[in-house]
Amino acid sequence: MAHKNERRNLRGRAGRMRGGRGSGRAGQGQVRLWGRHAVEAALRNPDRTHRKLWATREGIASLDGELPADFPLEYADGADLARLVARDAPHQGLVLDCQPLDDRHLADVLDGDPGRPVVVLDQVTDPHNVGAIMRSAAAFNATAVVTQDRHSPPEGGVLAKAASGALETMPWVRVVNLARALEEIAEVGYWRLGLAGEADATIEEALTAGPIALVLGAEGEGMRQNIAAHCDSLARLPISNAKESLNVSNAAAIALYAVSIRV
Repeated sequence: MAHKNERRNLRGRAGRMRGGRGSGRAGQGQVRLWGRHAVEAALRNPDRTHRKLWATREGIASLDGELPADFPLEYADGADLARLVARDAPHQGLVLDCQPLDDRHLADVLDGDPGRPVVVLDQVTDPHNVGAIMRSAAAFNATAVVTQDRHSPPEGGVLAKAASGALETMPWVRVVNLARALEEIAEVGYWRLGLAGEADATIEEALTAGPIALVLGAEGEGMRQNIAAHCDSLARLPISNAKESLNVSNAAAIALYAVSIRV
């Protein structure tokens, strides 16, 4: 645990940080991450520029590997860390300020590998859902997650915690025009398969042998009409009539699994 004076000093600084107590916001142009998996993955990512790590001694002990001797680290207790993150956020004794990841470009991530689908999200704005989809995309070896920059959550602690480290390893491409991005994806040879509950075909019936781009819309509203029109086919998950739809992150995981086992 931190010494008494050390805790007092951090407590004062935490309350004065940009965004205010409990905001979970870092300084301008920075990203604040928390939780062991999110922080550990960011620390391992050579593409991250780290600004400062606040941690309990137990949090540091939970990390796999040691920090460099000159790493900007400050020890604190759990109550101090709670002041640096959103209310009730499970920081697990670790809070990291770092620079955002560099932008990724669509042309740089499309490899046309039939075994590595692309996941395209239309107006999925909940960071918990986007993070969970990133985690599933990483688990099933997807090529990238593509969102529209104006209709997607910002890079941050909530998304990173839900992604459980996948934010650092799964390419996230944010585009200005999602319809145009789907055109570019098709030009490389991907079959654009949109998930829609009203579709006649099931996903098993609609899957093809080549590279697949899975397109999912927001819960409730689904895909916008223009985005659905940019899909080569639409398919539904064969769920029971007892349930109208699934959470979008659950639907993405099932669709990714279906792509992985197609014959």
